[in-house]
Amino acid sequence: MNLKKYFVRALHRLQKGPGYTYKELLVWYCDNTNTHGPKRIIKEGPKKKLIWFFLTLLFASLVFWQWGILINTYLSYNVTSSLSIGFKTMKFPAVTVCNANPFKYSEVKHLLKELDRLIEAALERILQPAPGNSSENTSPPLDLRLWHQIPLVLIDEHDKDNPVILDIFESNQTAGGNQTAAGNQTAAGDQTSAGDQTAAGNETAAGNQTAAGDQTAAGNETAAGNQTAASPAPANTTSEEKKYKLAVKLCSHQGSDNCTYRNFTSAAQAVTEWYILQSTSILSKVPLQERIRMGYQAEDMILACLYGAEPCNYKNFTQIYHPDHGNCYIFNWGMDEEALNSSNPGAEFGLKLILDISQQDYIPYLSSAAGARLMLHQQKSFPFLKDQGIYAMAGTETSIGVLVDELERMGYPYSDCTNNGSDVPVKNLYSQYNTSYSIQACLRSCFQNHMTEICGCGHYMFPLPEGVNYCNNEDNPGWAYCYSSLRSSITHRQICIDSCKETCNDTQYKMTISMADWPSEASEDWIFHILSYERDMSTNVTLDRNGIIKLNIYFQEYNYRTISESAATTIVWLLSSLGGQFGFWMGGSVLCLIEFGEIIIDSLWITVINVIGWCKGLKQKRAQARYPDAPPTVSELVEAHTNLGFQHEDAGALPRDEALPPEPGTPPPNYDSLRVQPLDVLGTDSDAETE
Repeated sequence: MNLKKYFVRALHRLQKGPGYTYKELLVWYCDNTNTHGPKRIIKEGPKKKLIWFFLTLLFASLVFWQWGILINTYLSYNVTSSLSIGFKTMKFPAVTVCNANPFKYSEVKHLLKELDRLIEAALERILQPAPGNSSENTSPPLDLRLWHQIPLVLIDEHDKDNPVILDIFESNQTAGGNQTAAGNQTAAGDQTSAGDQTAAGNETAAGNQTAAGDQTAAGNETAAGNQTAASPAPANTTSEEKKYKLAVKLCSHQGSDNCTYRNFTSAAQAVTEWYILQSTSILSKVPLQERIRMGYQAEDMILACLYGAEPCNYKNFTQIYHPDHGNCYIFNWGMDEEALNSSNPGAEFGLKLILDISQQDYIPYLSSAAGARLMLHQQKSFPFLKDQGIYAMAGTETSIGVLVDELERMGYPYSDCTNNGSDVPVKNLYSQYNTSYSIQACLRSCFQNHMTEICGCGHYMFPLPEGVNYCNNEDNPGWAYCYSSLRSSITHRQICIDSCKETCNDTQYKMTISMADWPSEASEDWIFHILSYERDMSTNVTLDRNGIIKLNIYFQEYNYRTISESAATTIVWLLSSLGGQFGFWMGGSVLCLIEFGEIIIDSLWITVINVIGWCKGLKQKRAQARYPDAPPTVSELVEAHTNLGFQHEDAGALPRDEALPPEPGTPPPNYDSLRVQPLDVLGTDSDAETE
């Protein structure tokens, strides 16, 4: 009941507002508002009213236009980057060291024997100028089944409109009208996958090859190889006429015409790429523990270790298997023990390592670079050495000075970053290593997931999802074609880029690298003797300059840089900017906005009252439509009941000819009733009646 009274009072209070019409309300607002302009519209003369109305409308439009720009700027969520420099004791980074060669050749030679014989025979056919000089006649016959799965071919481009495909191990030529390199070749400039390119960045489409004068020496040697596969070239052939390219032929399945040709400007690049594809298929069928056994062991690779003033050895390193580099060893990874702090900057307080890479046991066609691959990264993060690692050259002492940059990004809605990868739709395949999220891990996981869905198997270089096997030539004949197509697909690459996110907080290590020959000629004798004795307990020198690397890794200084993001526009900035524009153009304030809100509420209430009145009027009109005449009043009903002149007579009571004349509507008054009689007369009459 009290609530009803409250609403009734509120209704009466609102009804006593500035007016009951929109015109009255508008006049009241212009007369009482504190905003400049509206008062002059109602108080000035006709001409000035028009001028002030135009100015007020113009400046109000400018205010709303500026407000729209300010609000749009705020909703864009721009950020500003600030750089600050601090000084503190820092954690020493995790250091990953690997051999550039993934396996010992002596351990994998039995697996790659047929592959090595094939590539040696192919190189003889390419490089031998005369057919009779080949050594194939004295060697056992080649197993060409492995060759036909992923063959190397020569492309004769003398006729660019109809290039000819020449198989190295076949004398029959295939006309380019059926298999043209230009028809199926995709531009290699777009082939940038999640970081697994191997010399593919130099591929060029066959249709876009330049004149042979720009080709390398290896390209000219290709023409000589064609002399055994096809007709010999004349001895005086100029370089402009030698337009042969070595390419890797990839088909959707063996014997299919749906093929693509990966061209290379150098035969060295083509051979390396072909060997990597073939060895990947072979090694993918080898169990993981066997691959680890065939790699370089920590006790053989790490000869000496010193961190600051404390000695260390290979037991202080954590072993992981990396598909590109075999066995890798991580110092200060922080998985099992707390990360180490650096006591002071400088080379004396860093990590010192002596490594033996055993270059004499390298796989000749798989690893063309010799040295150690190393990377500095955060604790509990997976090392992606192919993207972020650096090489240390054999026979040198490499000093690496480290500076630290800490990146702090703002999260949603200012940037699309993630803290731990839990909001990323891609399943992280590197979580089996218990490592933290990184965008490199996300991109590779996304690529592997797409490959397992499209190709039906996973690539050897990435971790596998559950229930999926690695690709190989026997079980998946067209895996290389599928892998190459997927790697060059812009659509799939963009899907992975859109799905993966950067980490909000990251630490980057900037390195300053310097090198010197080590050991020197004067000291190499005794150093090699000591290191050989410590490793093999031998008095003979078993090490040489081609296999020894010394590393010094240290903080240059304890100053670290923090690059942090902050919001370029805040709610305080937005409110102050909105108020500044409103005050500048119209002289208003927050109270003026409240007044404007008040007039909006009053106009809405007037609208409600008008709607209610319209509904009542509509209801009355419907009632009048049911009764055309106005309903009689109470006085009329009473008069009709007491006055016979208002009563209708029955027309059938008297004959038609005997009908009485009409009576007047109102009978004459009874004048006797108006006479004044004495009181005694009235009393006598009353007494007589009682008797």
